[in-house]
Amino acid sequence: MARQILPQRSLTTTLSAFLYRRSISAAAVDEPLNPTATVPPPSPPPPPHISNLRTRTPLEKQFETWLGKLKPGFTSYDVDEALRAQTDPDLAFDIFRWTGQQRGYKHTSTTYLTMIQIAVSGKRYFQAETLVEEIVAGACSGSVPLYNSVIKFCCGRKFLFNRAFDVYKKMMNGEDTKPNLETYKLLLDSLLRRFNNVNVCYVYLRGVKSLSKQMKASGVIPDTFASNMIIKAHAKCHELDQSIRVFREMGLYGNEPNAYTYCYLIHGLCEKGRVGEGLGFYKEMRGKSLVPKGSTYMILICSLAMEQLFKDSIKVIFDMLNDSMQPDMLTYKTLLEGLCREGRVDDAFDILEEFRKKDSFMNEKTYKNLLNGLHYVSCK
Repeated sequence: MARQILPQRSLTTTLSAFLYRRSISAAAVDEPLNPTATVPPPSPPPPPHISNLRTRTPLEKQFETWLGKLKPGFTSYDVDEALRAQTDPDLAFDIFRWTGQQRGYKHTSTTYLTMIQIAVSGKRYFQAETLVEEIVAGACSGSVPLYNSVIKFCCGRKFLFNRAFDVYKKMMNGEDTKPNLETYKLLLDSLLRRFNNVNVCYVYLRGVKSLSKQMKASGVIPDTFASNMIIKAHAKCHELDQSIRVFREMGLYGNEPNAYTYCYLIHGLCEKGRVGEGLGFYKEMRGKSLVPKGSTYMILICSLAMEQLFKDSIKVIFDMLNDSMQPDMLTYKTLLEGLCREGRVDDAFDILEEFRKKDSFMNEKTYKNLLNGLHYVSCK
């Protein structure tokens, strides 16, 4: 096919028309849509910010109000009243710190005692720990109530356990701050809470023995609560002779044993295998109309059954039911299956029926489990 050759005039005309259209489109893009609209002048810079004076918070107002009430030459009595009047522990701590920085004034044991009580009750434990360190360092003259309050706080905090005994040593070294009965009870209770297992018990038992000796040497007469803690500590470590000795000493101090005293002894004696002595203490406490705990009942019942003292075991279990307590499955099985193994199968079935009538908490499932266990043991 022959190639068509445009004439020179036609090519020039076409190129001119294309360039003309391109220039028009470019001009349309560059020009604003509204030629009559004017560009707004730039906005003037904003005026410089004028900061208003910061308003005081209610806490600051209260702080300044109380500072105004503390007249020049205020005493520790005035500061103590100001601290006790505060409902906000943080405000009380601010007042405590501000007054302590004033010339001619020094906090006393009374103000420190009030402040540490406010901090602990307000759960400001970090502030309380700071106060404890200041007291131990000698920031104020000590007193027995102050030191006891510090020991109580430290005994309740696991990582401050050793600090409690540092305060105790500080009390022993002071002339007017000798430990009293409350001090020893706080420390004994703190030690007993760490008797988790037998191995740990022996470690802390040394501390119990040391405190007991120092208490007697200081002329502090233990009460029933303190004696019970010492008895419990020895019983936990299976030092039953020491527990019984402390029990006998209670009468010398005019202390009457309570149910906890007998429970600690019975529990320890049964664990040690001295079941007869445990039964004797049980009869003694029942003669005083004292009721043991459910755990003491059950360990005594099982121990008597394992020693083949079935008559006493049955009597104790009926005492437990009369006191509206329910033995667990293991206690029932130990007694009933023990009877079967000794050839007293009929007695075991008869006693089970008696237990079913007496124990209002025994359901059908428990009864069937015990009955099946007796059938299994009797058929062996």
